[in-house]
This record gives sequence, C-alpha cells and structure tokens, in this order.
Amino acid sequence: MADTMKGLKRTHYAGDFTTGEIGKTVTAAGWVQKIRDLGNLIFIDLRDRSGVVQLAFDDSTDRAVFEKAASVRGEYVVMAQGVLRRRESVNKDIPTGEVEIYVSDLRILAKSLTPPFEITDQTNVKEELRLKYRYLDLRRSQMQRYLQTRHKIAKVARDYYAENGFLEIETPTLVKSTPEGARDYLVPSRVHEGKFYALPQSPQTYKQLLMLSGVDRYMQIARCYRDEDLRADRQPEFTQIDLEMSFVDQDDVIAVNEGFLKRLFKEVLDVDIALPLRRLPYEEAMNRFGSDKPDTRFGMELIDLSEVLKGTSFKVFAGALEAGGSVRSLVAKGAADKLSRKEIDKLTDFVKGYQAKGLAFTRVTADAHSSSFEKFLTPEEVEAVHRTVGLETGDVLLIVADKNPVVFAALGALRKHLAEKLELLDKTKFDLLWVTDFPLFEYSEEEQRYVSVHHPFTHPAEEDIPLLETHPEQVRSIAYDIVINGYEAGGGSIRIHDQELQQRMFRALGFTDEQAQDKFGFLMGAFQYGAPPHGGLAFGMDRLTMILSGTENIKDVIAFPKVQNASELMTECPAGVEEQALKDLHIAIREKE
Repeated sequence: MADTMKGLKRTHYAGDFTTGEIGKTVTAAGWVQKIRDLGNLIFIDLRDRSGVVQLAFDDSTDRAVFEKAASVRGEYVVMAQGVLRRRESVNKDIPTGEVEIYVSDLRILAKSLTPPFEITDQTNVKEELRLKYRYLDLRRSQMQRYLQTRHKIAKVARDYYAENGFLEIETPTLVKSTPEGARDYLVPSRVHEGKFYALPQSPQTYKQLLMLSGVDRYMQIARCYRDEDLRADRQPEFTQIDLEMSFVDQDDVIAVNEGFLKRLFKEVLDVDIALPLRRLPYEEAMNRFGSDKPDTRFGMELIDLSEVLKGTSFKVFAGALEAGGSVRSLVAKGAADKLSRKEIDKLTDFVKGYQAKGLAFTRVTADAHSSSFEKFLTPEEVEAVHRTVGLETGDVLLIVADKNPVVFAALGALRKHLAEKLELLDKTKFDLLWVTDFPLFEYSEEEQRYVSVHHPFTHPAEEDIPLLETHPEQVRSIAYDIVINGYEAGGGSIRIHDQELQQRMFRALGFTDEQAQDKFGFLMGAFQYGAPPHGGLAFGMDRLTMILSGTENIKDVIAFPKVQNASELMTECPAGVEEQALKDLHIAIREKE
C-alpha cells in the first residue's frame, strides 16, 4: 500500500529552491526523474512542472528512509522532507543546481510501470507514441513550458482587453448550421427529431449581435470547430482570442490590437515590438512574396518576367501568358554550390505539389552555365532575363509559368522552402506586419460561384461597392490579417452593418433572398433595429502560442491534440456508441455503398 502525505505539506515547487533558503527544512513532491545509487550514497532527481531538485541520502540517513530511497524507480510519485543544503558538486544545467534536499522523510505516494519512452526533453520517439501516452509526454519540461506559455498568453489577453474596456462574454457552442466557410460539425437533437445543432466555426454572428445589443467591446477566449482536412498547423477544434468593437474603423481595430501584441511579446518573451507595425496590401504581398502571409525576415522576392517575355516563341512561357497567367521567378543568390541539378530536380517535384507543371532553371557557377530553357529563347531574351533578375555567378534562377494562383502558390511555398534549406532565417527574430485590402470574393470552381474570402459579413471597400453586381472579382474588402514570421496569427474585418448592403452581399454570393432569410434571417432582422458600425478580429490562440514557444508543430502547444485524421490516439476518439443512444437521436447508421 502506498504512503500518504499525512503530516507533510509541500513548501516549494522543485524548481523554486535558491541558496537563500539553505538551512531551512523544506518539503517537495513530484515524479522521480533519475536515480543514482552509489551504494552508500543515493541521489534522486525530483521533477515537477517547475523544474528539478536533487534529493540526497547517505550513511547518516535513517536506515528505513535510505532503504526506501533504494527501492524508488523512475516516475514514482514521491514526497520528500529535509534540510536544504549546498551541493558539493554544482550542476550548472539547472536553476537549482547549487542546492539539494538532505532527506529525513521520504514518502512513496504512487508506484509506476516502466514508461514506454524516456521522459526527457531529448526523447526521440515517434509522435504517435507520444500522443498515445500524452499524459506522460506532458510531464516533459519542454511540454510544461509550452502549457505555461499558453497560460501566460491567455492571462495577458484577459488583463489587457479588460483594461481597454472589453467585456468577456460567453457565446453558445450549440448553434445554427450556416453555409459559407468550412464544413460544420453537426450535433443531432434528441428533442427535435431530424434537426441538428452545429458546433461554432467562430462566434461571428453572436459577437455582431452583441454589438447591436450595446455591449460596445466584447472579448472571449472561444472554442471553435471546423470539419476540414487537417494541415500541419491546424486542428479540428481550436481556440480563438475573439474580439469585436463598435463605432470603429480599421485603424481603430489595428491600433488596439497592436497594443496587445506589444504587451504580449514584452510580458511573455521580454521582446520589444516597435509600433506601428508595417501594413502590406494584399496585391503587393502576392506580387512580392507569392503569399498573403509573407515571411519578410529574408529577401528572395518574386520577380515578374511576363513583360520581358511577352513576345517569346517558347511555348511553355508563351502559353501561360496567352492564358492570362504570368512568368515569375526567384533567384537564390550564391546558392549554386548548394543547389545541384539533383537538388533542383527535387525542387521541381516540390512545386508540382502546388499544381505547377514544372520548374525552369538557370544555374551559374564559376565553371559552368546550365539552363533548362535558355536554348529556347533568343539571345536578346536571355540577356533581358538575366538583366531583370540581376543574375550573377553563383546564382540559381528558378521560374514558374502558369495561371497566377498556381504561380503564386508554387513560388510562395518554394521561397519558404529555400529559406529553410539555405538557412536564410534568423529564428531569434520576430517580424510582424498587417496584410490589408484583401479581395472580397474568390471564384470557386467546385461550386461554380463566387465565395467569401473571409466571411459574408465583411464590409467591401467603400469605393468598390458599385462593383458588387458588375465586377465582383475587383471588389476589395476592409479586412486585415496579422502575420508573424510567415504565419497568419489572426485576422478580422470591418463588418457590414447596413441591411441593404448585406442583402447585396448575399446576392453577390449567389443566395436568393429566401435562402439568405432562411440562413441569416435572425441577423438581418436585428439589423432593422439599429446596428452600429463595428469590426473585430480573432487571434488564433494555438498558432500564437506555437509562434511564441518557438515550435513549428501546433500539436506541441495543445494539451490533447488530434492527429491528421481528426482522431485522438490517447482516448481512441471518435468511437462507436450504443445502439440505444442512436435510437434516442433518431439516427440509423447505413453501411457505405
């Protein structure tokens, strides 16, 4: 039977001991990290969320206590009381490395099986195994630091926005399913046969209704859900720092949230962020970086060769231009030694993953000049290309020719890939900027209609409103994304608050008035009772934590994440349910045909 804590109370976390407390009787509790049994000396590293402290036992230790220490194994849960003393051998790798507890009372509170992997920051086991035993994985100090960073972000958010007049208000998590956006997670109703709730993709309509309610400034750390194909930095359920403000324009929303970011970086990382942040219009971001979330910690900007090659007879380039596309390039300066022909072939396969048909190249070394396309151009065209891109010995020129969406996607991704490969990134630096003036619509080939780039409540740019019915592809939005080191960390917009304009927006999206009323009648009805101008923003809490923690895996900063197929390995969720539960919900499972 395990020992109890009776008579003992923890006085310190393991990582909090200092030399100023030497000579005091102290008590610590936690898990056994490591044991060193030297016969007449035993040392145990005791770990909790704060760090590690050494427990010491020797010939002078009470025999029963010494023998109990000798029986301890890794991951046992123990509590130890004793006198804090100076260590004979200092461990400079840990904050408590100058002190140790000379133990007089040791309690084994729980025993442990041998864990399936070593619980250290240096563990090199597969992610699947870590997630299967996530409760063990979370014991690692690195994972504890991620959770602590997440806590700090939440605290800073609550403190800052409260100080700036925001009210924290909860919105429902069983809501009406609405179109536009990702696929909903549906929840069947037991009481209302054949009807469903949806889990919210965001609190969007509710926070707009709060503005109509006179709340003026709303904030919530909100859980959101999207049933979509997962990517490395996305989860089916996620958390937003969600905000909305009344009687504001874009500058107002940006200003208050820049203040939050400045405070956040200072309090969490002790990094000073200079304000105001840069603003980059969407069109410029795409033309320069091939991305609406550009990483501007390095150069290697896209160069448009369309004008230079507009009269070319080379079919690959000419065909792209005739189809309304473009020919654009990147130059990897001084990278010829690192980018061999074999490596360029790998880059070709990489861009094909973004639907590019291929990757044209020119590689210039001191000894050779090789190209996949120059023999198809005139000498004048070759010279013009070299001059335009500033090609020099040691450089590699990479070109994609296709429809603009493909060109931007391929070269934007290639740019980031090369930055990692060529070690161009200063990972100690934080680069923050706003991307603004997004298109309001994008055309969906799948649905054969225009869809919202953000959501159907985004306000169009005032000067573009007349184009809604005639040239929707030209309409810009009053929308803005905050980008940090090439990640979209948040985004928002000024919302439509005029009923007539909102109806025009729905029509531009292909909704009949009846469809709009059916899906959003509650919001349209509310607009009739006086809607203030309003706008807001939502930060991705998970992604923000990932960035500030210095990891590139979003699963690291979520206590119990899902994997690529939206399942949780630890609890084996989702799982089947009893037949009676399905009957109560009026659901029958049909075999897939």
